[in-house]
Amino acid sequence: MKNPSMVMQIQDPASQRLTWYKPPLAVLVIKKMGDKDVLAPFVQLVEWLVQEKHMVVWVELGVFNDPILKKDKKFQDIKEKLVTFKDGRDDLTGRIDFIVCLGGDGTLLYASLLFQQSVPPVMAFHLGSLGFLTPFQFDNFQEQVTNVLEGHAALTLRSRLRCVIYRKSEKHKYSDLQKQQYAGNCDSTAELESSSTFEHENAFNKCTIQQPPSEFMVLNEVVIDRGPSSFLSNIDLFLGGKYITSVQGDGLIVSTPTGSTAYALAAGASMVHPSVPAILVTPICPHSLSFRPIVVPAGVELEISVSPDSRTTSKVSFDGRNTQELFHGDRLQVTTSIYPVPSICAQDQISDWFDALAECLHWNVRKKQKCLDELSDLTASGSEDTLDDFERGSNSILDG
Repeated sequence: MKNPSMVMQIQDPASQRLTWYKPPLAVLVIKKMGDKDVLAPFVQLVEWLVQEKHMVVWVELGVFNDPILKKDKKFQDIKEKLVTFKDGRDDLTGRIDFIVCLGGDGTLLYASLLFQQSVPPVMAFHLGSLGFLTPFQFDNFQEQVTNVLEGHAALTLRSRLRCVIYRKSEKHKYSDLQKQQYAGNCDSTAELESSSTFEHENAFNKCTIQQPPSEFMVLNEVVIDRGPSSFLSNIDLFLGGKYITSVQGDGLIVSTPTGSTAYALAAGASMVHPSVPAILVTPICPHSLSFRPIVVPAGVELEISVSPDSRTTSKVSFDGRNTQELFHGDRLQVTTSIYPVPSICAQDQISDWFDALAECLHWNVRKKQKCLDELSDLTASGSEDTLDDFERGSNSILDG
């Protein structure tokens, strides 16, 4: 095409490299909680970062106060040099240059949870069960961490979903103080000026409080299901403001490409490389023979709500956490976040992903079919009569 605006520019995944604009100083070390096997690597890594790399090491307060670590002499020697934080209380935005995860895939999900906006580069070591998102082995961690600190590493930008719940306004009866605070929200100021006490109270009872929306960032998926209800889930799905379909079944999974190998995989979705800009929509046990999982562009806006004629409400969870109830009239808006999780590659984007498919999911593992030497020889001769003879001979052997 001659028109430059009509030419698609496709980015090479290999072009995504780690670049430090200044030497990293502060590192957050996330450890899998309750796993004794991770304690020794944790102490070894933290000691090395403090004494050899002279970095400021942050750890969670719960890890800092772990009773088992109190018995570790090496940890006690460096304990005073560590900086602690508490999830839900301390904001880490702008304080961390680099994250190291020790454990399974859950540690990377937790790192995503801690940073609701810009996320520092994450280096994840496989010390858990599955390890699909943790490509690094801990054996030679000194060399690997040094390479990363020097900027010799590839990145996978894992997209996240921004999920916002908009609650339906509800009528409330207010106290005198609440009436003063929320008088501005009333539909009619004329009713407030009524001299009748009865009419005055009715005017305030017509006031509504718009609850502030709840916002969550997810790295894997947001799940809308029927919860403990025995009724069929009935969920309406909108895309870009247009009604698409209703989900009648156990629920719906809206996932990132990273989450395509998690819950969505078990529900029958396709596996999508994390660099692909997309959102996956996967039904959970739909009561339909034709409802197949779909993939939509990353730039669209999805909206999910409980159908007006649904017999029950729905439950919604975000990366398996923060379960909320979705009532009739509530709306869940899902879009691709502008803040991805920069995951550091052990090799490169392609090799890490396919290695994880093979090692963790045993993708396309099958015994190879043996070749038929006789058939190959006969085919090479190019004689159709000889092939017919071969087939007749095979049939006679089977009949015998």
